[in-house]
Amino acid sequence: MPTLAQVELPVSGMTCAGCVGSVQEELAKTPGVSTATVNLATRTASVQYDENRASIESLIAAVEAAGYSVPAVPQELAEQAETRELRRRLVIGAIFAGPVFVLGMTMRWPWLQLLLTLPVLTFAGRGIFADAAGALRHGRTNMNTLVALGTGAAFAWSLAATVLGIMPVYFEAAAVVIVLVLLGRYLESGGRARASNAIRTLAHLAPPTARVLRGKYEMEVPASDVQIGETLIVRPGERLPVDGVVLDGASEVDESMLTGESVPVLKRAGAQVLGGTLNTTGAFRFTAAKVGRDTVLAQIGELVRQAQSVRAPIARIADVVSGWFTVGVLAIAIVTFAAWLFFAPLQIALLHAVTVLVIACPCAMGLATPVALMAGTGRGAERGILFRGGDTLEAAARIDTVVFDKTGTLTAGHPCVLTFRTLGKWSEEEVLQMAAAVERWSEHPAAKAIVKFAPPSTLEATDFQSIPGQGAEATVNGHHVTVGRAERSIHVEIDSASAGEFTLSGEVRPEARDTLDQLRAMGVDVWMLTGDNAEAAVKVATVLSLPSNRVLSGVLPADKESHVAKLRAAGKRVAMVGDGVNDAPALARADVGIAIGTGTDVAIATGGVILMRADLQGVPEALRLAKRTLHIIRQNLFWAFAYNTVGIPLAALSALSPMFAAAAMALSSLSVVLNSLRLRRA
Repeated sequence: MPTLAQVELPVSGMTCAGCVGSVQEELAKTPGVSTATVNLATRTASVQYDENRASIESLIAAVEAAGYSVPAVPQELAEQAETRELRRRLVIGAIFAGPVFVLGMTMRWPWLQLLLTLPVLTFAGRGIFADAAGALRHGRTNMNTLVALGTGAAFAWSLAATVLGIMPVYFEAAAVVIVLVLLGRYLESGGRARASNAIRTLAHLAPPTARVLRGKYEMEVPASDVQIGETLIVRPGERLPVDGVVLDGASEVDESMLTGESVPVLKRAGAQVLGGTLNTTGAFRFTAAKVGRDTVLAQIGELVRQAQSVRAPIARIADVVSGWFTVGVLAIAIVTFAAWLFFAPLQIALLHAVTVLVIACPCAMGLATPVALMAGTGRGAERGILFRGGDTLEAAARIDTVVFDKTGTLTAGHPCVLTFRTLGKWSEEEVLQMAAAVERWSEHPAAKAIVKFAPPSTLEATDFQSIPGQGAEATVNGHHVTVGRAERSIHVEIDSASAGEFTLSGEVRPEARDTLDQLRAMGVDVWMLTGDNAEAAVKVATVLSLPSNRVLSGVLPADKESHVAKLRAAGKRVAMVGDGVNDAPALARADVGIAIGTGTDVAIATGGVILMRADLQGVPEALRLAKRTLHIIRQNLFWAFAYNTVGIPLAALSALSPMFAAAAMALSSLSVVLNSLRLRRA
């Protein structure tokens, strides 16, 4: 059986959708590779491969075979170095291209124009020509192919004309086009950096060192050296290095960067604290519970990275078009050149063909989807909303039906025990202690309420078994104890005999009514499913103004899943919102599973969208953000296609000069990036 591994490789040198296609194709045909997804905006390749048949080295070799490289330094440093090099080439290119442009307008001193143009092509534009040549060696074309052919043809004609002593020459077209292309890429790189700012900020939240209590001594050690179970000390104004549980002391902790919650949260003994959050007022000691890649901060960073690398289905439109685009443009340029030869001199026909090549940049198409996804998922992360991928975000944008679990979702996650009574020979204290011993192993909110209600006990449960939707059972002090759901209560049996009965109640979350009102205002159909009894369900539905035909009670986990499946079969696009183990099947069955981040690990692992804060307002907020991101992607694709649809015919019909075409090409890519960055304020 294959051993599948996942790796994300940084890729240098990609500039357009054609580059993406080349790298992706080369990786996909590497033996052992299961899937390969290349992202132009993040400059990464996400590859799933069989470790027995492929290796990191073979994947890097595939990237290099496509004509690109995998930098040895961290991606952020590689991108910074690439941006600095772009700026250097742009400045030097502009210094020489400026005089060429002025001389070109006066049509004087062609030999001086030639000398000034050479540094622009050989130094500033070296990367463009090298990449185009590399692509041709591998039998491929990309954006650099078009730019290199266009500027190369203009320079070749001008060189021949200068040697032969004839006019006009087009050195200014070759030089200025190169500089404008570099300007567009430089501005685009800055936009990409701003779009990915959220994940970069997350990566730098955790402090590099931790204050650890070892023996009698307080020591400052690298955060990476902290071990689970060690005691750490945190003072006012410091960030927590790892996840843990407060031992003693108290303070308010700012968790806004992880949860989006703007108000600091009071932490006392027993409270969970998260690495990367900011301690504001007091000091406390806590025990390390999760370190390294297991911390919530690290998991959030990984989820955001995955979201930005998993492509949205709408991106396939650009894939299909860009796959044939460059070849089609070359054909149009050849036809343009041949057609103009019938009506004009050779140099005029060549000029129009060059303009077609320059304006037909597929870069905007390649950036249309990934930059918007970067901005949208990054903004979501800042607000405590995590999308697992571009496909999830696109699905969330189309949701028309939202199904809520009740207990722990629409109602408070910690219900209270209202009443308890014994039903058999056992005393109240004995039943409570045995029931609590069983429920300590359960993650269900009702179980936590019973444990909290019962008196302290040293009894331990063994052979614990959870029965989804029905309860749990275990052996306690030699007796078989079952704690399960009855019609309107929680029933306790000891050795198969009735022993006690709990009634519980949970308060409706204060934001639940407004959340449902927002969803209904968006045209979303709202349902409530619960395993609780009909009386409890009706009480909550009344508070939330939910009609009875949108409420199902006494529902087992399998029934929740089947109801979601029925809604989908009826043509509904369904989101399921839940927080418990019993919600996991329905979360997985829905078009989009929305997990409350304060719920169980199973729910979080199953959900496609994760709300890091215990606030239902995140549900409509996530759907609005998804809709806006999809809207921006559609705008980007429209303008990218419209630009080429209008620009290529104008270039072929002599309505544009090569320099104007280059400026328009750069602006088209920049407009896509700037339009996507509007999501940073969503």
